[in-house]
Amino acid sequence: FPGVPRGGLYTIIMAAAAADGAEEPSMESEELPLGCGGQGDSPAAGGCPEGEERQDPPLASVSNGGEAESGKELVELKVIWNKNKYDVKFCLDSTGAELKQKIHSLTGLPPAMQKVMFKGLLPEEKTLREIKITNGAKIMVVGSTINDVLAVNTPKEAAQQEVKAEENKKEPLCRQKQHRKVLDKGKPDDVMPSVKGVQERLPTVPLSGMYNKSGGKVRLTFKLEQDQLWIGTKERTEKLPMGSIKNVVSEPIEGHEDYHMMAFQLGPTEASYYWVYWVPTQYVDAIKDTVLGKWQYF
Repeated sequence: FPGVPRGGLYTIIMAAAAADGAEEPSMESEELPLGCGGQGDSPAAGGCPEGEERQDPPLASVSNGGEAESGKELVELKVIWNKNKYDVKFCLDSTGAELKQKIHSLTGLPPAMQKVMFKGLLPEEKTLREIKITNGAKIMVVGSTINDVLAVNTPKEAAQQEVKAEENKKEPLCRQKQHRKVLDKGKPDDVMPSVKGVQERLPTVPLSGMYNKSGGKVRLTFKLEQDQLWIGTKERTEKLPMGSIKNVVSEPIEGHEDYHMMAFQLGPTEASYYWVYWVPTQYVDAIKDTVLGKWQYF
């Protein structure tokens, strides 16, 4: 239209189109409208009508890799080990072996050293669902950590040393009252001479001149051909088979270490000990070996 500015011509065309209900022609050179359809929030500018909330288009679903985990069914357990209690949420479709790994992370107890119990020993290959574990179930765990095992398993040599140390703490036999009353009589005048620091075979004659626990004189005769030990006193002689003697113990006499006090165990307890005092030290080992059957003299 002559005499009409270009911008004014576009306005006239737009007004006519709006009057006829025609769609607005697209103009590539124009900017896209903001909001729901144009600039501003008024209906004339393409905004949402008054009183209605503007609705944004739905966002696309984005997976973060946790959907599968969040969909698993969990069960609440009470794990009890070594007087400690742990509240655990665990997947119902996990196996007993996987539960052991979880217990390992909680307690430090290796799976191989665990004994897990729920109505019996928990099978490793089955799931908690198959075992019919429900919420609040108590899982009992038995086992010791490696450090606990090492602390308990003391080397045998160390244990033996501890036993010897305890024995050394005990009062020497010769100081005990029951033996003191015999030893206080002193060394018998007719006792056989001793040879300190020497081990000898048994003599062919009886060992004599010694005391028994009542303070009476006693002699020991070793009948090797009959495998017997004869214990003789003034009143009688007891003939004992070597095999009936359970043990032989001895201890040096304080102040007279070249002589020993010796006991023959005739029964299962110490009450059955038959005590003999002032045994020459050179015969002590030979007596023990002969009676206990380590070697014989013929």
